[in-house]
Amino acid sequence: MSPRIRYAYLKGHTWLYRRNYPVDVALALGSQAFKQSLKTGSASEARVRAAEVNAQFEALVSQVRSTAEVALSGTTGAVAWGNNQNTALDHLRATLAASEAVLEPVAFSPVAPPPKTTVTEAARSYLGLRSNELRHGGFKSVRYSVGLFVSHYGEQHLSQLDREHGRAFLNLVARLSPVVGKSEKTRGLTLKELVAWSDGQGQRITARTQKRIWSQVNHFLNWAVYEGQLEQNPFKTVRFEGKVQPHPYAAPTDEEVVKLLGARDTVLHVVLVTCLLSGLRAGEAAGLLREDLVNKGNLGWFVLVRPNRLRLLKTDAAEREVPLHSRLVEELRQLPSSGPLFPGLKVNDVTKRFAVLRERLGLERPGLVFHSTRKWFVTQCERTGVPEHWTASLVGHQSARSENGLTYSIYSAGISDEQKRSIVDQIRLPE
Repeated sequence: MSPRIRYAYLKGHTWLYRRNYPVDVALALGSQAFKQSLKTGSASEARVRAAEVNAQFEALVSQVRSTAEVALSGTTGAVAWGNNQNTALDHLRATLAASEAVLEPVAFSPVAPPPKTTVTEAARSYLGLRSNELRHGGFKSVRYSVGLFVSHYGEQHLSQLDREHGRAFLNLVARLSPVVGKSEKTRGLTLKELVAWSDGQGQRITARTQKRIWSQVNHFLNWAVYEGQLEQNPFKTVRFEGKVQPHPYAAPTDEEVVKLLGARDTVLHVVLVTCLLSGLRAGEAAGLLREDLVNKGNLGWFVLVRPNRLRLLKTDAAEREVPLHSRLVEELRQLPSSGPLFPGLKVNDVTKRFAVLRERLGLERPGLVFHSTRKWFVTQCERTGVPEHWTASLVGHQSARSENGLTYSIYSAGISDEQKRSIVDQIRLPE
C-alpha cells in the first residue's frame, strides 16, 4: 500500500500530480484540472515535489482571479460579457495568456538522496534528544533498549534495515535472561554475547519486557523517519507475537503489615507508614519537603503532592492534596523541620531496602513489593465503601467513572477536603 500524498497518486512506478481548478478558474482557463508527472517513484521525493507544484497552483489560482476581476471590471468587459459570453471568455483568456498566468510544468530541481546515516550515528542523536525529554528512570530504559539494537546493527546504515532484521532482533531479545543488566559479567557485552551468556542461565525475560524493548526501538526508527533519515520504518509490519501476561501487585495481608511495621526498620519505617496511610508512591514520599505539609485548621494537616526540586510526578493526575492521618502527624513531627523530610533517600534505596526486609521477615510472596503499600491503601478504601472515583482522586489516578475520564473531570471540581478527611480517618493499621 503506497503512502498518501495530497493531490498525488502512484501510477505504475511514477507519481502523478492532479488537482481540480475551482469552478471560476476552470471556466477562465478552459481546463478542469492541472496534471503533471512528478518524475519520481520515491514517495519522499514525490512529497517534496508535490508541495512545490501545490504552491505554484495556489499562486496561479490567485493570479487568475485577480486578472479576471480587472479584465471584467471595465465597461467594455462588462458589456462584452453581457452581449456575448464566448467573446468575453476569449478576451479574458487572451488577457491571462498575456499576463503569463498559465501553470507550466514545473522543472524540478534534483532531490539530494538522504545521507547514509549509520544506526550508531542516528542513535547518538536520538538519545541526546531523549535525555532532555525524559526523567532518569525513563531515559535509562530507552537507552538500554536502543543500546541493545545498536550493539547488533550499529555499523549498518539505516536504509539497509528491513523486516528480516526486525525479526532477527526480536528472536534474540526473546532469549535474554532477566539477570542481564544486573550482573557485572554482562557489562559492555553486545546483544549476541548477551544471548550466548543467557543461554546458560535457563530463564527468559517476560513478554512484557520484550514488548517494551521492541516498542522503544520502533519509536527510535519512527523518529528517524520523521527526521528524514529513513523513508519508512522497516519494522512497522513485523508483528510482536508474545502474549503479555499481567502481573498485578499483591496487597499485603494484615499479618504481613504487622510484621513489616514491627521490624521498625531504621530507613523504611516512617516511609512505610506514610505510604500505607496515604497511598503515596515511593517516589512521592521520598521526595517530600517540609513545605509540602500545610495546616488547614479544623481539617488538620495535608500533604501537597506536587513537583518540587527533588522529583517530578508520574502524571498530571498525580498532583493532588492528601490529608495526613493522625498517626502520620506524630511520625513526621520527628523529621527535619525544613527541606527534605527524608534527606538523601531515593526510590532505588526504598525498593532495595524493602526487598532485604521482606527476605529477612520471610515474606517472599510473588507480587509483594514496596508499591504494594499503595494497593493496601486502595483496598482499605474499597472495603470501607469509598466510591472508586473518590479513591482515584486521593491516590492520583484518572477517574474511571466514565469511559472518557477526561469528560467527567471537566464537569466535576472533585471531592471536598472534608470528604477526603473522612476517608483517610477511616483507615486503620492492623495491630
